[in-house]
Amino acid sequence: MVPSLAIVSTPPRLRRDRWRVGTIGIWGGKMEYGDHHCRHCGTALEICVADLGLMPIANDLIDRSLPSQEAPKAPLVAMVCGECRLVQTIDYKAANDIFRDDYVYFSSESISWLEHARKYVGEMAQRFGLDGDSRHIEIASNDGYLLQYSQSLGIPTLGVEPCASVATVARDKGIDTRQAFFSQALAGQLVAEGWHADLVTANNVFAHVPDVNDFAAGIRTLLMPNGVATVEVQHLLRLMQRNQFDTIYHEHFSYYSLLSAKRVFEAAGLRVFDVDELPTHGGSVRFYLCRDDSSVQTLPSVARVLAEEIAYGLDRDEVYVGFSKQISQLKQDLVELLDRLKQDGKKILGYGAPAKGVILLNYCGISTGIIDFTVDKAPSKQNKILPGVGIPILHPKMLESEEPDYILVLAWNIADEIIAQIRAAFPYQGAFIIPMPKPHIIQGVVSVAA
Repeated sequence: MVPSLAIVSTPPRLRRDRWRVGTIGIWGGKMEYGDHHCRHCGTALEICVADLGLMPIANDLIDRSLPSQEAPKAPLVAMVCGECRLVQTIDYKAANDIFRDDYVYFSSESISWLEHARKYVGEMAQRFGLDGDSRHIEIASNDGYLLQYSQSLGIPTLGVEPCASVATVARDKGIDTRQAFFSQALAGQLVAEGWHADLVTANNVFAHVPDVNDFAAGIRTLLMPNGVATVEVQHLLRLMQRNQFDTIYHEHFSYYSLLSAKRVFEAAGLRVFDVDELPTHGGSVRFYLCRDDSSVQTLPSVARVLAEEIAYGLDRDEVYVGFSKQISQLKQDLVELLDRLKQDGKKILGYGAPAKGVILLNYCGISTGIIDFTVDKAPSKQNKILPGVGIPILHPKMLESEEPDYILVLAWNIADEIIAQIRAAFPYQGAFIIPMPKPHIIQGVVSVAA
């Protein structure tokens, strides 16, 4: 049988009488937590959404020349605030312990993400009339994947990026990049330097921020009186509907619905005036923000998305409590599928080395006994090892020489892109296993039941 990690069960409401702040341990066979409070409104956290056990830091890949290196692990627990409905992790790692200078995620390595960025810049420039007299700031600008398109339109740009590895690449592209964590204090400095922004972009960074109130206040500080900010996050509604528990990891401190994000933004003096639902990252949402004194009109999309979230039950405790049952079932289904294929003598390899893959494999206890190795086209990840499970990361060309029967797509959010790349690279005759929203097999271009 496929080995599995021992995951302790967690009661829906967590007792706080036996543990001090910041402690965690076992009591009576169940995980017990200290006294933790909502990072936005300060309400005591009592409702567990997902307890994934001890997990490595998802992007802390291990050098293959040091195979005996132990991957440090920390508890990975997501809870929901009963007052503002912000889903958040209990923090055992500080942001500067996770987003270090050697951060290995480079946004430009995904063709589909580059196209997403190019399209976004074109739409924003047209909709809000951006030109050479405008100012465009991106928070968490990574390797300049997005601001390069603004520059090509002649729009003055500035990136804010804390990690040296990606900030250096952006500067090499000629993109002015401030290496720092974004904050309200930094926003004040930028405004004093003349960087009052007409457009602020924050793609997939708001979830990574421990101090959400300071971050939101910083956005308001940056904005011109009628300036616009867009904040893209994975949509909590889609995460829960589609069982995407593997996108819960230590780098993601918070998980947003419009219901919760609206509260955070309003407290900072910002108003959500429009919402776009996006296919990226398994289902994302883009919040359009303006200052609360702006003349920009609020559009019907805000009420529509909010109504859908409430209809699903994101304002009710029981919906969050039930999520753990969904992910337990997915784990069982995936483990049984892989076990059956291995017993039939099938060779299974992986594709991708994303953070979500680290969480999925560790939670399900899938290691080299099931998957010999995974591949990734990012040179920064090749010849390293996925932490916790010991699976090597190799160059994609290894797929052709190894001829696997099945490829487990760990970067399932860009599965279409990956399948197309493999089919174009060589005449692959095997099938693909997609783990979300429930494990299923794609043979040729047809999805079949697992």
